Amino acid sequence: MGCMFSHLAAKFAFFPPSPPTYHLTKTPDGKLSAVSSSASSSSSTFPAAGDTSLDVRVVKTRRGNKVAAFYLRNPNARLTLLYSHGNAADLGQLFDLFVQLKVNLRVNLMGYDYSGYGASTGKPSEYDTYADIEAVYECLQTEYGVDQEDLILYGQSVGSGPTLHLASKLPRLRGVVLHSGILSGLRVLCHVKFKFCCDIYSNVNKIKKVKCPVLVIHGTEDDVVNWLHGNRLWKMAKEPYEPLWIKGGGHCNLEIYPDYIRHLYRFIQDMENTTTKSRLKKIWQEINRRDESRGCCSSFGLCRPKCPRCPKPSCDCFGECEGCCKCSCPSLKGCFSCCKKPSCVGCWCPKFKCCCSCFGKKKPKCPKCACWKCLKCPEFECCCRSCCCCAGCFSWLCCCGGGRRKEEERRGEITVAKSEG
Repeated sequence: MGCMFSHLAAKFAFFPPSPPTYHLTKTPDGKLSAVSSSASSSSSTFPAAGDTSLDVRVVKTRRGNKVAAFYLRNPNARLTLLYSHGNAADLGQLFDLFVQLKVNLRVNLMGYDYSGYGASTGKPSEYDTYADIEAVYECLQTEYGVDQEDLILYGQSVGSGPTLHLASKLPRLRGVVLHSGILSGLRVLCHVKFKFCCDIYSNVNKIKKVKCPVLVIHGTEDDVVNWLHGNRLWKMAKEPYEPLWIKGGGHCNLEIYPDYIRHLYRFIQDMENTTTKSRLKKIWQEINRRDESRGCCSSFGLCRPKCPRCPKPSCDCFGECEGCCKCSCPSLKGCFSCCKKPSCVGCWCPKFKCCCSCFGKKKPKCPKCACWKCLKCPEFECCCRSCCCCAGCFSWLCCCGGGRRKEEERRGEITVAKSEG
């Protein structure tokens, strides 16, 4: 049933130009070249055969389709842009834009047609586009030596789907650009906050897995994909870059605005200046910042006793027991000198909120237990030796002080036994 819905959704999601605006031919030396279709007035003028600035390739995908791809070479480039185009376009219509981006951004650029688009074989579908971009990325690696650290993924409209699919799998990717991106296919048609089985391109979930800077570009007057899609994608990104909201921009005309190329150029420059070492340093700084905001010794969510060496000794044990293991007990010495397992979960005692029921151990029988003052309680032995974090530890009064008393008695018995021996 899910496959049927997905197939039905694909019919409404993909509109390849018909007929294609270009076709591929072979030169006398056996190389592929692109030729504009005479039937299309909007087709671009491709360079003459033998021009080394353009490589035309056909890449086979894991789903058996053959995908057409253009690689535009810039001798001054440091980074490569992998461009996934929008819905109703093919490489013939986008070639002039590719040339402008290659020159103005000083990048190498790889563009490709989805299965069923342009000179690519097969029929378009969500999973075919995933296989398409994976095959093109593999081609960049094997044929051009492009690693993910030197790659920026660019997705326009529907192209944001395969772009985020690949970005979520590449942890060392340099950057991502989402141009009029979508949250999901169904959310373009109606404003919903949940997923249907027939939905496609669940970008709203995949963007959470992207670990590189994300630039979002969106027009405020986009009547195809509402601006709210881009705004939410930007807010959900782990490492959002300063977005570009083009005032008055629609869905297919953002490239004509001067801010478009200016902002995109600045993003490319920032990505060129970003190294793996600087990115790791930034990530560690963010992790340390989060730990400090959680309070003392909050790594891995463990609750620890007051530590003199900690700049913020304020463990709150997930907010359940204030001042966990931070009591005024006079026998508490330092941080871990007495308590070997200072984990406090589900504390029971209202006044001394620490060791009474750690890990579900035995609780005190006295409902008015005042911890170390519990010597007044006739059943003060309730949790002296059973407490998980104080078993065998007698320098800490535990929850009621009986532990130390028992130890003193035990030591006295041993001394008497030795003297009698």
